[in-house]
Amino acid sequence: MKRIGIIGCGAIGTVIARAIENGIVGCDELILYDRNMERAEDLKKSLQVLVKLVKSLEEMIKLKPIVIVEAASQQAVKEYTKRILAANIELIIMSVGALLDLDVKSSKIHISSGAIGGLDSISSAALAGINEVTLTTRKNPRTLEMENREEKLVYDGAAEEAVRLFPRGINVAATLALTTQPEKVKVKIISDPKVDRNVHEIKIKWKYGDMFLKFANDPHPENPKTSALAAWSAINLLKEISEKYT
Repeated sequence: MKRIGIIGCGAIGTVIARAIENGIVGCDELILYDRNMERAEDLKKSLQVLVKLVKSLEEMIKLKPIVIVEAASQQAVKEYTKRILAANIELIIMSVGALLDLDVKSSKIHISSGAIGGLDSISSAALAGINEVTLTTRKNPRTLEMENREEKLVYDGAAEEAVRLFPRGINVAATLALTTQPEKVKVKIISDPKVDRNVHEIKIKWKYGDMFLKFANDPHPENPKTSALAAWSAINLLKEISEKYT
C-alpha cells in the first residue's frame, strides 16, 4: 500500500491533501498529523479518500509512508527531520529556513521551488561562481501584519536573518541561500499597500552574466503569508516522488 504522510493540516497541508483526493498524486492512504488534532480531524472529515490520523511522528513512521511532507513550521523540521531520515523515508520540506540551522544532508531530503522558479539556472550559475544575489520581496501590509498606507522598507540585510525574523513569509530567501551560498544573498522586504500579490524580484550577478527573475503570485486565501504557488510546487514534487514507487 502506497502511503503519504503530511505533517501540518493548515493551508498548505490542505491544498496537498486535496491534490491527493483529486488523483493528481497517486496514494492509497493518506496519513495526517497535526499537534492541533481538531484541525487534523476537520481535514479528514472533508476528504473522500482513505485517511489515517496519528497522534505522533512515531506513529506515522510505523505506518511506513513512502514520503512525508512537512507543512508545519521550522520547529517541526528541526524536531522531526533526523528521525524521518533514520527511518529511510523521503521528506519534502516546506519550511526551508530551518535547513540553514540544521547540519544535515541527505538524498532523501527534497525542497520544492516554492514561490519562485528558475532554480535550475541559478544552481548552474552557482557552479561557475555567483557574485551577488539580491531578493526584493513586496507584500501587502496585511500579509506582514502591518497597517502602513505608504510603501515601507521592512527589512534590508542578510538572508539568514530574514528567515529568522520572518519564518513563515520568506522561505524564498532560504531557498536561494541553499541554492547558492547564504552569504551571497541579500534581502529587501517591502510592505507595499499598492500590491495585492506577493512579488519576488531576484537579481543575480554571476561569472558570465546577469539574471533577472520576477514572480507575482496570488497569496493563499487561507494563509496570505504564503503564495499559492508554494503549495503547488510541493504537489508537483510529491507527484514525481510518488511515481517512483508505482
